[in-house]
Amino acid sequence: MSTGRLQSGGRDKCRLHIVTWNVATAEPPKDVASLLQLDVEPPTDLYVIGLQEVNATPVRFLSDLLVEDAWSHVFMDTLAPRGFVKVTSVRMQGLLLLVFAKQLHLPFIRNVQATYTRTGFFGYWGNKGGVTVRFSFYGHMVCFLNCHLAAHVNYALQRVDEIEYILETQDFDLPDTPHVRDHKAVFWFGDLNFRIADHGLHFLRSSINSGRLHLLWDKDQLTMMKKKEAFLQEFEEGPLNFKPTYKFDRNSETYDTSPPRTWFGFTGKKRKPAWTDRILWRIKAKTFPPEDEDEKASTSSDEGLDEYPLQVTQDKYTSDMSYGASDHKPVIATFSLEVKKCFDTPLVHVSPLGVWSADQEALLNYTVQEDFLSSTWDWIALYKVGFKSALDYETFVWVREEELPETNEVIQLHVDKDEIPLLGGDYVLGYYSTNMQSIIGLSANFQIMESKRAVMEGLVPENINGLNQ
Repeated sequence: MSTGRLQSGGRDKCRLHIVTWNVATAEPPKDVASLLQLDVEPPTDLYVIGLQEVNATPVRFLSDLLVEDAWSHVFMDTLAPRGFVKVTSVRMQGLLLLVFAKQLHLPFIRNVQATYTRTGFFGYWGNKGGVTVRFSFYGHMVCFLNCHLAAHVNYALQRVDEIEYILETQDFDLPDTPHVRDHKAVFWFGDLNFRIADHGLHFLRSSINSGRLHLLWDKDQLTMMKKKEAFLQEFEEGPLNFKPTYKFDRNSETYDTSPPRTWFGFTGKKRKPAWTDRILWRIKAKTFPPEDEDEKASTSSDEGLDEYPLQVTQDKYTSDMSYGASDHKPVIATFSLEVKKCFDTPLVHVSPLGVWSADQEALLNYTVQEDFLSSTWDWIALYKVGFKSALDYETFVWVREEELPETNEVIQLHVDKDEIPLLGGDYVLGYYSTNMQSIIGLSANFQIMESKRAVMEGLVPENINGLNQ
């Protein structure tokens, strides 16, 4: 996909980059380039970023509801110039999940839905729980679940109960994937809070400092619970070949050195290092046909591709020790998704007509190329190349207000000249589907000419005899 070699009916690889980080209410760093591994080859197609403990004091949370939070801004500002657009996001108090995609993939990301489940404080405040985004990617149903589970070493069983509750109760308004585990691929990540059992602090630090991390694996609580719980065995995880990511002194690579503190007569201890921050994935098991359909199934063409049109391979699983704003270190996983496309034609074709400038009314055409559940609330927006999200538009026009178009019918719309940017630049048109919650058609990039009004209003210098005055 990154190379543009994805063929209809064929298979190609898409690169997925997942980050999970408990940011412990810290403000975002100015530079997240290392976290996103921006210059990696092959280049990334999808970024999924799950954060926990984003600052959620009542005043801060309310302000974030009105405008994008600081963490969302830093990721959008970093990724937009590289051609990534925020597909969607979901926030539940301190839990935040962001999904970005290369612009070329946007028309093939459909049926975007998000939900959340509270588990902390009996489900009232939402300090613990899970936030989820699901969508169809070239026809394949994928789901991303960012969790923050119960803390402390003695609550391993409660953590298992919480994730089982989240998986069983979260639902979506789609008949083919009503629950998380109905999706073809599920990626589960976050501050899962599983600790390393039994071992003392001295043994833990000695094993970590000597690079003998394998001595700790058997006592990792998530590893232990996977041996007991069938639903956890459905999830895969790469080897823990990176240091435990909790708990650190802030702005350092030194594990917790804070002195013991006393609360209500109880003396707390230094936190033992643990792999609290994890990234796992699950591929939906094959569904075998009934016995009387065996013969038909065995003669199906391209059987292997039809049975497993989406394959997931983990390429990297590591942490980034360079970030010190939190007492957790971020964890990164990259995956290759080998995809057999179910379709390669956008649902809607959009294109500008003629010359666009703020000196005259502009025209555009759109055509529905395949039947879908359209709405009179759908709209076509004008975006500056490098736009950050579907709402980062210059202007927009509604599609037909009364009748919805027929398939292959060419519809012409007008854009008022007063809505067109005065300054020239590169732009793109996008059709946004309200029902699918995504941009399902994009025009080619085109240029808007600099308006004469821009000179009259002093926005650009007047050019006389080739000289700027």
